[in-house]
Amino acid sequence: MDVVEQVARTIERYDLVSPGSAVVIGFSGGPDSLCLLHALCQLRERYGLALQAAHLHHGIRGAEADADAEFAQRMAAELGVPIAIGRRDVPKLAARWKLSLEEAARRARYGYLVGVALRAGAGHIAVGHNADDQAETVLMHWLRGAGLAGLRGMLPLTWLRDLRLEPEDEGAQGAGALGAGQRPLALIRPLLEVPRAEIEAYCQRQGLAPRFDRSNLDTTYFRNRLRHELLPALEGYNPNIRAVLRRSARVIADDYALLRQLGSEAWRQVVLAESAQAIAFDLAAWRALPIGLQRATVREAIHRLRRSLRNINWVHVENAIELARNKGTGSEATLPQGLALRLGYDRLWVAEEGYAEPSEDAPALGVERLPVRLPGVTPLPGTRWALAVEVVARAELPAGWERNADPWRAYLDADVAGAELALRTRQPGDRFQPLGLGGHEKPLREWLINAKVPAADRDRLPILAAPAHILWVGGGQIDERAKIGPATRRVLCVQFRRIEETGAS
Repeated sequence: MDVVEQVARTIERYDLVSPGSAVVIGFSGGPDSLCLLHALCQLRERYGLALQAAHLHHGIRGAEADADAEFAQRMAAELGVPIAIGRRDVPKLAARWKLSLEEAARRARYGYLVGVALRAGAGHIAVGHNADDQAETVLMHWLRGAGLAGLRGMLPLTWLRDLRLEPEDEGAQGAGALGAGQRPLALIRPLLEVPRAEIEAYCQRQGLAPRFDRSNLDTTYFRNRLRHELLPALEGYNPNIRAVLRRSARVIADDYALLRQLGSEAWRQVVLAESAQAIAFDLAAWRALPIGLQRATVREAIHRLRRSLRNINWVHVENAIELARNKGTGSEATLPQGLALRLGYDRLWVAEEGYAEPSEDAPALGVERLPVRLPGVTPLPGTRWALAVEVVARAELPAGWERNADPWRAYLDADVAGAELALRTRQPGDRFQPLGLGGHEKPLREWLINAKVPAADRDRLPILAAPAHILWVGGGQIDERAKIGPATRRVLCVQFRRIEETGAS
């Protein structure tokens, strides 16, 4: 089949463009991008395409790169396509971003193409990846230990919001904003099913003389070693290895799409809370998932918290999954880019290391010490909670007060408590006398663990204290010394309430 018709078939099979689409074409001047530009020019009337080329000078190859830019400008003019030409100092960017030259060039190139597309009002960016590139990509990902997401290779259509562009790349922030709207920016690969040999033959038949990039022969680059050394060796075992890799990618892509669908359903079932810093799973529900969906949900959590991360290390995920399936409360596994997986009593957290999630359903104290109004209402800074305090005579206690079932309400001996009350967070070495232990002291840390107070909540748990000792551990236990006894005359009634309930402002 003619290359132009192969491109048309790919466009229609994967619905890459719609009539009247504006398309920015990444045009390096090499065989692939030249073939792509020429073929789309042959199809622009059929699909009503508005085409624009974009060429980026990487600041690497000196005079050869200058000549590439001149060629790109001349060829675009011959084909009647407007072109944008930009320049980036990729070696400097690689040092700044702490990336390999290959990865920095990729990031700069896509960032530039996004910027051109946004300025042009285009909804599509077309790049010249071909069928042989696909085989190389699948093999490269397999050697690096990728999961299904990597083994499916490149897709004919990818949304730019999924490309993990860094915010400092040109256009990346705009791409994210565009991707969140009704018309997301798409990256399309119309040549993905055309082998490299057919592309080179097409250029020759059409009298096109593409530029040659000598860096494509440099086997210090990983992809070039695959292309020039490993794949030819594998063809000695199976002459059709490239087609096999491409077929595998297509099957895996379909399987991955099914897993994503199942993963989305599982995500809705097991996620309890999500923020920019942390994602909490229902531990029991997560453990009930098949292991494939356990992997999928943990990988999704990592992706949502670190969107710039392209490759999630297999070992990280497997170690975390093993821990989450078999270990107990407080266990923690390291994940990429400063993330960690941590087990709570009934929750599984994927969060930034050291992250402590405040509970929305319980009071939390964000300061070390807060004087208490007596009587009165004391709002907890930065929350929608307040401590309401009143003093009543023993005879005025409500019926059934002894059976108090509210962990955030307590009745204390007012004379034992005194007039200098404060809410505070726990301190190193804290001890108190839990009610019911006959006056025996216990370390507060030990009590919190035995009471199964989540580790993330312990540093913000409000504690009511007199100058001499703890009176009440909010949400849990009063001190033996502050209990209502036969000699109690006045009672301190304390309760944490939502601010709406207290009328406090």
